[in-house]
Amino acid sequence: MKRVGIVWIVEKQIQMGKAKRKHIWVGAILCWVFFMLFTPKIPLSHKHPFFADMRNFLGVPNTLNVITNFPFLVVGVTGFVLSLQGCLFNIRLRGEVWGWALFFGGMVGVAFGSAYYHLKPSDSRVMWDILPMMIAYSSLFSSFLVERMGQRIGLSCFIGLLLIVVLSMANARTFNDLRLCMMFQLIPSIAIPAMSVFYPPKYTHSIYWLWSAGI
Repeated sequence: MKRVGIVWIVEKQIQMGKAKRKHIWVGAILCWVFFMLFTPKIPLSHKHPFFADMRNFLGVPNTLNVITNFPFLVVGVTGFVLSLQGCLFNIRLRGEVWGWALFFGGMVGVAFGSAYYHLKPSDSRVMWDILPMMIAYSSLFSSFLVERMGQRIGLSCFIGLLLIVVLSMANARTFNDLRLCMMFQLIPSIAIPAMSVFYPPKYTHSIYWLWSAGI
């Protein structure tokens, strides 16, 4: 009887977990539909390329805007190498390793993409500034899901997020509408704190997730 009771409790917990996930996905889809239906189109501003500091040093256009991307390169390369080693960050699951590796790889992409854009700002180049950031956001959120909800869910979500990245970029380029890109960047900031309440952490120092969402 005791064993039957334990099995029943485990099955009940699994069912509750599935119900929570279903509610989260339904809520996310409804928010997306509401956002797209009831908000105006957000075109790329023509004032976007005009920066506060447009000085040139040593023949490099918008020098300070370009070289300030160097820290992203340093942090990205360092984090990428350490993530692949895994043991230093105490991560063991393959999904976590690749999730964090792709996150730091996205930071490297931000360094090059943002520098490329700021060298000669234009509508055709701005997507190279946005795309690496969206990939980094996807990897960060997927790593969170791997830790809190399991490797299978996290990796599946990552594939889905990459598809959304492609759709968002296509929508921005085709219809000059940044709403999907902006909403995509808001997802981790809202979802990570909310899901931290419902899903317990696997590691210590989970408060850093809230800091990352705020940043």
